[in-house]
Amino acid sequence: MCGANLRGANLTGADLSHADMYGADLSGADLTGANLSHANLTGAGLTHAILSGGDLTDANLSNAALGHANVMDAVLRDAALTDTNLRGALLNGADLSGADLTYADLTAADLSRADLTGADLSRADLTDAVLTGAVLTGAELTEAVLTGAVLAGVTDLRVPE
Repeated sequence: MCGANLRGANLTGADLSHADMYGADLSGADLTGANLSHANLTGAGLTHAILSGGDLTDANLSNAALGHANVMDAVLRDAALTDTNLRGALLNGADLSGADLTYADLTAADLSRADLTGADLSRADLTDAVLTGAVLTGAELTEAVLTGAVLAGVTDLRVPE
């Protein structure tokens, strides 16, 4: 499915674990509850996609476009999200523990109640992001941009000096 055009497809509950979807266009696709664990979504277009409740454990989403995607309550444990566009994405309640979010653009993203335990947010842009009630235990925030971010109720936030 490398480079496939699945724009707007209904893939609700699909088992796409270990799938190679490098560069695929999944913009606006409904992947609610889909299993994308260990999938390769490098460079994929997922703008406005619905991934809520999905399993993206250990998935590679580096350089992917997830702007304004609905990723609420999804599991992205240990996922690679390096240099990923997550502008305006809904990540409420998502499990991003151990995820690599270096250089990720999380501008205006909603990370309320997200679990970012041990996540690497080095050099990530969290401008105007909402982190209300997020868990940041052991998260790496070296050179992360937090301008205008809402940090009410955040657990274990340690911003490097």
